[in-house]
Amino acid sequence: MLDVRLTAFARRTAALALVFALGAAAGGCTRVASNGTAATSAQRNPWTIPGHLRLGETDEPDALNPLFSHNAAADQIETLLFAYVFRYDAHGNLLPEVARELPTYANGGISRDNKTITLHIRPGLTWSDGAPLDARDLRFTWRAAVDNRNNTKLRIGWDDIAAMDVPNATTLVVHMRHVNSAIIAEIWGGGGGSSYPPLPEHLLGKLPSLNSAAFNTSPISSGPWLLAAWNHGASLEFKPNPRYWRGPPKLNALTWKIVPNPDTLFEELQTHEVDVYDTIPESQVPRLAGLPGVTVAKRLVANYRHLELNTRRPQLADVRVRRAIAQAIDWDRINQTVYHGVDERAVSDIVPDSWAAPAIPPWKYDPPAARRLLDAAGWKLGSGGIRYRAGQPLALTISATNKPGNEQAEVQMQQGLRAVGIDLSIKNYAASLLFAQNGPLYSGTYDLSWSIDTNGPEVDNAGNWSGHYLPPHGANTSFLDDPVITQTSEAALQTFDRARRKTLYAREEERIHELVPAVFLYWEVSYVAYNSDLRHYIPAEYDMAGVWNSYEWAI
Repeated sequence: MLDVRLTAFARRTAALALVFALGAAAGGCTRVASNGTAATSAQRNPWTIPGHLRLGETDEPDALNPLFSHNAAADQIETLLFAYVFRYDAHGNLLPEVARELPTYANGGISRDNKTITLHIRPGLTWSDGAPLDARDLRFTWRAAVDNRNNTKLRIGWDDIAAMDVPNATTLVVHMRHVNSAIIAEIWGGGGGSSYPPLPEHLLGKLPSLNSAAFNTSPISSGPWLLAAWNHGASLEFKPNPRYWRGPPKLNALTWKIVPNPDTLFEELQTHEVDVYDTIPESQVPRLAGLPGVTVAKRLVANYRHLELNTRRPQLADVRVRRAIAQAIDWDRINQTVYHGVDERAVSDIVPDSWAAPAIPPWKYDPPAARRLLDAAGWKLGSGGIRYRAGQPLALTISATNKPGNEQAEVQMQQGLRAVGIDLSIKNYAASLLFAQNGPLYSGTYDLSWSIDTNGPEVDNAGNWSGHYLPPHGANTSFLDDPVITQTSEAALQTFDRARRKTLYAREEERIHELVPAVFLYWEVSYVAYNSDLRHYIPAEYDMAGVWNSYEWAI
């Protein structure tokens, strides 16, 4: 549903924070309205198809092998298809899935030097083809993730592992190169990024590489659902996995219906051709009132919209130009007019209800200050009101996904920047291309990007800003390589002292604000509308917000 980049390492999650009782930010879900209460066959909405749920979605996945997929659609569908080692609940807590328990000091799962982790695997797990799923598959997944023959999208966390031992089929012993306070959720917690579920060694282990494996588009399953059909451009159809360890889902069928145009998707919600429409655009929220047989819920979700600046581009290498851009645009006006003031203004990439949320003021709209900065940086006004330096115009291009709201925001940015002498062109892409491994962001061939990133409960964002994680080795697509940011973000992973970590993250966020690799607009307040006959549908603040408990849904 979102024009979201889920590959950001900022979505590392709360595993060891939970282990050490450091807590996690809890998300709330508020039911706004329920305009139908049908439950029995006599009361059921006439458009309900008993046992068959239809999810209305604007995007389809780019792949179904988590090592290679990049977009939100893929991450959610992979949550349907695969059992992760751990799974988030609605409040960002990790639930054991393939593992029997979360490793702690008390149960011996974490060594006192924090460098050995022992996982105990549920006995009797199987793949959908009947082959056993055990510790050997977890070890194979690590080997596949770090194998240079595979075009793995992110190896963050996986490359912190020195070795994995499998003393028996239900035990995995992980030896770390160094302490990483986010490692458990980072690589096993689900929800995209560098968190990968176990992959089937019996099916993939003999391939020279996984880059072209049939599994990438037609995987077998370990999760609640089996892929029955992928009708490209139209839908993905799922049926229950009878071998799922919890038992098959309560539904008989699940459809991921692809409706790229949000207005058309809203019409299909109105005509009841879809049962669930999640992450409804801000412009459509007022239209939700009074829809018959529809329940509406809202919650703060850990998705932040921001303008990212490619600091490697010659025109953007000078921090004064980046600061001028931040002050030349009326961010409050964009938030109110384009996004209808629904969302919560952002000042950083740390969710505002987090224990580590910094006290940083948002950038203020100040065109005179922007002009002074550009003058100081040597960009002088020339013909047509555009600034030049050494004969070159200050001309930039902004890119986003092909969503109407994005272009409206970009036009306002275009106007604001033109007023201070910066020429801005708009060049938007399909989400699957913008966020692709060889797309504009990761290849560094863009100037400005306008998109949403998502976070997990754990406050680790090294992969977005550290100089150690420049593409192709991470998701730092601003290409900022600042030693202060790198040191503070990495140091925060080496301690479990929350007060120390808070101090480090405050310094990191102040430095990000100072150097402007990004300007943050809002944290999303998300609305979801669903058939009032649907039971046990629980939206969440953090990753996999729509599908985390699909095995419990009933209609």
